[in-house]
Amino acid sequence: MEIKNMKILSIDDNPNNLLMIEIYGKTLGVKIDSFENPLLAFEVAKSLEYDLILVDYMMPDMDGLTFIKEFRKSDNETPIIMITAVGSDEEVHLKALQFGANDFLKKPINGALFKLRVKNLLELKKAQSLLKDRARLLKDEVETATEDIHKSELETLAIAGKTAEYKDPETGAHIQRVSNYALIIAKAYGLNDNLQDILFNSAPLHDIGKVGIPDYILLKPGPLNAEEWEIMRTHPLIGYEILKKSRSKYLNAGAVIAFTHHEKYDGTGYPKALKGQEIPILGRIVALCDVLDALTTKRPYKDAWSFDRAVLYIESERGRHFDPDLVDLFNEHIQQIRSIYDNTEWKGL
Repeated sequence: MEIKNMKILSIDDNPNNLLMIEIYGKTLGVKIDSFENPLLAFEVAKSLEYDLILVDYMMPDMDGLTFIKEFRKSDNETPIIMITAVGSDEEVHLKALQFGANDFLKKPINGALFKLRVKNLLELKKAQSLLKDRARLLKDEVETATEDIHKSELETLAIAGKTAEYKDPETGAHIQRVSNYALIIAKAYGLNDNLQDILFNSAPLHDIGKVGIPDYILLKPGPLNAEEWEIMRTHPLIGYEILKKSRSKYLNAGAVIAFTHHEKYDGTGYPKALKGQEIPILGRIVALCDVLDALTTKRPYKDAWSFDRAVLYIESERGRHFDPDLVDLFNEHIQQIRSIYDNTEWKGL
């Protein structure tokens, strides 16, 4: 493995020893920064990156053991060779290893031994750096791929949400407003960020079951008769059947919302006449938001209500059609909700 131009920090209070190490290093093609002052070398080592450190044991102000101990507090990867005098006791070597030294050289330094040990540690350092770079690259690639998948999933959700709108074109920006209304109430209710994200992106699927409703019923410009109404009431179950078997958290939530957004808090809704807390919170939130937008939007069978009239209706249905806590939160954040209503480009008026 090529080690040419790799950087070494060399520390020794004896300039002759530093010169000898520079000569040996030149034969390996490495770059060596030499310091006689260990305190200055320590400061440089904290600010610059080196591939290997050579440090003498016996030095004034800061000996080699202290240097290694302090350096390892912030760097556990850069290999360190401690240079000791012939005859240094084993206790010094033991402490050096405990503090984080990787190898030893003895004075006078043997040129061949120096080259082998330096070369081995530099090759190891380079291999570790390449492995770390590959791991970082793989992590970046995985994150990018995950983000692309997430974006594709959200695009698919948006297209799916527009399916019902295609069948019922006069709903216009209905699904966009419902999602934004729902997000405001979800935040106020205290749902965590993950559930807010799921609700916002799944709410547009609440009426996807309308793809199974015949146009003569869906677009009828007047009240439905009893038979037609029974058919219309099947759209929550149709939506649930379309979405229920997906592995996507958004589509799974969409199935729940589609199935429960016509349930009523007092148990008089459909398709299962669920009551109160039996209705999932996502369904309870979308139920309120869907009614608000349905009332304020022109449909084939009715004109649009004013926003204020719709608000009065929602308040009148507190504890009956709608969860009373959600109605309270709706009123507390009515200005934000009104802002969504005022600024969405199409309301069928």
